[in-house]
Amino acid sequence: MAELTAAGSSDQFWRADTVKVIRPSEFRRLNQWKLADSLRSYPAGRQPVVGAEFGHIVLEYQRRLKAQVFRDTMVRLGRQTMEDVEVLVHGMTADEPAGLHWRTRTTFAVSAGGRLSMPVHSGAGTIPVSNIPLAVHELNELHLWEIDFSGASTVLVATPTHGREALVTITPLPQIADSPETLKSYSTVWRRQLSRLPKKVSAVVAVSKARKIGTQTARRGRAEDVLLCGRAWVQEEVSSERFGAQTFRVTGDGYWPVHRDAPVTLVEAVMDAAGVQAGHVVADLYAGAGLYSRFLAEAAGRNGAVLSVEADARASGDARQNLQGVRQAVTLTGTVEEVLSGWLHAPDAGFSHGGLAGRRVDTVVMHPPRPGAGRAVLSRVHELQPGKIVYVAGDLAAFAQDTRCLNELGWRLEAVQVYDLAPDTHHMTTVGVFARSRA
Repeated sequence: MAELTAAGSSDQFWRADTVKVIRPSEFRRLNQWKLADSLRSYPAGRQPVVGAEFGHIVLEYQRRLKAQVFRDTMVRLGRQTMEDVEVLVHGMTADEPAGLHWRTRTTFAVSAGGRLSMPVHSGAGTIPVSNIPLAVHELNELHLWEIDFSGASTVLVATPTHGREALVTITPLPQIADSPETLKSYSTVWRRQLSRLPKKVSAVVAVSKARKIGTQTARRGRAEDVLLCGRAWVQEEVSSERFGAQTFRVTGDGYWPVHRDAPVTLVEAVMDAAGVQAGHVVADLYAGAGLYSRFLAEAAGRNGAVLSVEADARASGDARQNLQGVRQAVTLTGTVEEVLSGWLHAPDAGFSHGGLAGRRVDTVVMHPPRPGAGRAVLSRVHELQPGKIVYVAGDLAAFAQDTRCLNELGWRLEAVQVYDLAPDTHHMTTVGVFARSRA
């Protein structure tokens, strides 16, 4: 039996929560996060929170379901054949059997009373929380739910796997961010409360600029963030038995793979897929803090080149820091569209001047944001005529649509691996390798 939560007459599909199970599946279990369990939420007069929509399914069957969703989506949106996308979804050994305590990044809403909260699964509203079962133990041990975050719209907590530090990034409500005096007052209160936490905890207020567009106020860019305590970044460590160990600086709310084992898992998958040889030129698009760039540069060697492209200035700054001293790595700050256009129009210009120094790109590695790369970017990548494309995707629908676009441009999906890096949720991560179609 289901309770409709979004069922407008013009909607293409309706949403609902299960409120009673007449005959349970053999793969059903009790959801380990009570607040995310619809069977316990509705009798308590509330909706379930987001974050564990597969929490009532045993872990092995979650992956079987995800594999079926992958195949169906790639056939329906990607126009692939079922035989070409027959996959197994690879889980992390440390997640067995429950699928808990893997999140190193958790974003909270803030209730009207200043409590850390999670949005409900479908619909409006939030519910205060006092633990996150899917998060690493280090988050729950901070007891941030005892702090009054009134004046904040969201709170992001980064808790690196090494467990030696944590970073709390507070985003204030727009009306508070736009008033320097009010922002200062709230920052003082937040600083006083957070100072009671262990010294390993840093905190920063992420401030956006505002500007008027007609009668509307829009957000843009970043003003100078307010450091409350500690530092504005965390150190991440990635150690691979096959590709070595590296450390990275990740600032504030900058992107980093969320699962504790995701960085090394994805680095090894990308390195295997790329097959970079000494002297190769590699374009790492949407490079973030340079996670893949650093390892790719080691493989390319001093006679090769890795071009690390990132639009966000702070993430690009992190990449520049993380690639410091690696002569063959070049950090480029700008949108992927702009950088690709520069390479195509002035290929003989130097790497640091927007060109390719007269060289050919052997491999393109890309990890687009959730909406995907899109036809404009993929068309420019196609014009570069690389030997292969390695595509890391966090959104299956976007990957399927981009696969279809690449097929139309003359590329084929040569190999694909799917990873369960978000157990107890519907999310999966894909690493696909594209090669030119044979004539």
